[in-house]
Amino acid sequence: MRHGEAGVRLEVPEKDADRRLTTAGRRDVADVADFLASLKIDLKVIASSPLKRALETGEIAARKLRMLNQLEQWDELKPTADTSNLYQRLSRLGVRQEVLLVGHEPYLSGMIGEIIAGKAGVNLVLKKGGLAKVRLNGFKPAVSGELRWLLTTKLMRKMT
Repeated sequence: MRHGEAGVRLEVPEKDADRRLTTAGRRDVADVADFLASLKIDLKVIASSPLKRALETGEIAARKLRMLNQLEQWDELKPTADTSNLYQRLSRLGVRQEVLLVGHEPYLSGMIGEIIAGKAGVNLVLKKGGLAKVRLNGFKPAVSGELRWLLTTKLMRKMT
């Protein structure tokens, strides 16, 4: 899941990390969390980037899904993080665990591209508040999996 709308991007990375969700962003994330709840996915953990806008997104989702105790901050989801560290952490959970990752673009679409095509740069964009489901098949010799679906907030609203 990509974080919700957070206003104008700031040029100074330290200040940008503290950028919060807008009112519209909070509303969109709440709608996405309601949609997720309707799917009755058996999530084990909600892992969020520690940047404020992503953490707020994760908190809203965790509250709606009654999973506040399963919300974790993962540095591996920061926009500048190395995806190989994320894959190592996910591999310890196993390929069949349902996990909600909350992060940023272009990190998330790059990660999805690596998983489904073996390379970053796949022409795929996860919109703000968007949700993708990826099934992991394995981590060795390289991470692999398949994209099950990719949804925008607008589409999720129409589906509920």
